[in-house]
Order: sequence, then structure tokens, then C-alpha cells
Amino acid sequence: MIDAIRPRGLRSWLTVAGLLGLGGCAALGLKQPATAPQPLPTIDRQTPAPKPTARADGSTLTDEQAQAALITQTDLGAPWTATDGAATWRDGLLKATTEAGACQPLLDALYSDELLGGPARVAIGLDDTDNDAQLRYQIAARRPSDVDAALTWLASMPAQCARFTATTELGVMEDVQVTDAPLPEVGDARQGLRVSIDAVTTDGQEALLSLEVAAVRVSADAFVLTNGGLGDVPNDATQAAVQVGALRLADIRRQGHAQV
Repeated sequence: MIDAIRPRGLRSWLTVAGLLGLGGCAALGLKQPATAPQPLPTIDRQTPAPKPTARADGSTLTDEQAQAALITQTDLGAPWTATDGAATWRDGLLKATTEAGACQPLLDALYSDELLGGPARVAIGLDDTDNDAQLRYQIAARRPSDVDAALTWLASMPAQCARFTATTELGVMEDVQVTDAPLPEVGDARQGLRVSIDAVTTDGQEALLSLEVAAVRVSADAFVLTNGGLGDVPNDATQAAVQVGALRLADIRRQGHAQV
């Protein structure tokens, strides 16, 4: 009895095992779900630095670059030092009026230090204690077209205001002479002047003020300087300031474009 049952039980077990085997094969034959695509690794791209935005005056220099474009006392050497303040002759001799209408704007510009028609963006003052001279150097905040117009106006001064008289607030009479002054061939446009003011005070003392003026445009930027003092003014300081100033301004502009 037992032997009769065993084959049937074995067959039943084999049947079950076969079914399981078929099920396993069927399972192996099933199509597996598609694997989700993996994103490719990305490389962070460096965001390009924004191009410098031009100011209303057309300059692309930052405030730090404009400050770096100024000359310093090191550029001129001894005896030039940082200024102690406005020279006394500025109020005493430059604050004057004249009946020569075309020449009043020149006196006003010399007194206000706005020879290019507007206030400076940045400026520096230096004193030469040996000659009581004072040099004021500034980077202008003017559009190139305005600078060129101011240079043309300055160039007309030796003809229009070669010699005229003026009167200070204290009633001192002045004899003013304006001549052209040569400058180094630097920058894109330039103009130099020499202004001499001969005055006799109310107590009979004579005073002679000499002023050298230089204005230079370097592409979209410009600088202007005045070098003045009682008596003779060292012209070598004016020439050096113009040369160094033009080269430095051009270099600062190149550095700014290279960083874009």
C-alpha cells in the first residue's frame, strides 16, 4: 500500500516542482521594467564677468580705477608733498572780475578748478615748499565731446585773452597775460596754457602769480592740472605730471578692459 502510493506522491511532487520550474522560467523570461535614464554629469560653467557699464560721462573706469589713475608725490619726487590746503593766492588773486567778457569764464574756471567745464571726479593736491608752488591734478567727469569742446575753448584763450585787466574783491588791479604752452605728445588730444597775473596791492607791493595749465584726453577719459605759484613755476613738474598722468591713465584703462 505504501509502495503504491509513493509513485503517485512522487509524481505529484514532480508535477509541483515542474510547475514551479516553469514558473521560474516564465519569470526569467518576463521583460524587466526599463531603467530610468541617469543624467549625465554636468560641469559648472564660470559665469562671465559683466562688462563695465559706462557712466553718464562715458567713462568705464570704476571709482577705484579713477583713484589709481591719479599721480602722487612719489611721481614728482622731492620737494613735492601732500598739500596742506588751498594756497592763499587762490582767493587773493584768482577771485577777480574783468570787463573783457570772453575772459571772465577763464578766471572763473581757474578759481573753481573746473577748466573742463565741471567738477572733478577725483583729485589730488601737491605742494612744493621750496617754491611755494601748488599743483592740483584731477580726473575729469566729462564726456569726450565735452572735453574736446573745452580743449578747443582753452586753445582760443591766447588769441581772445592775450592780455586783459582784472580787479580782485579787495580792489587790486591785475594785468593778466595768457599764452600757449607746449605739452608732451601724449593722449588723444591736449592743450596747455600759461597764465601770468601781475598785481600791485593797495600798499604798493607787487605780486606775480604764474599758472601752468594742462588738459589731456585719453580715449573716453581726461585729466587736467594746474601748477601755480608766486614767482616762477617749475615747468619740469608740469611736463612730468602730464607724461606720467597720460601713461598711467592709459594703463589703468587697459587693465580694466583686460579684466572683462
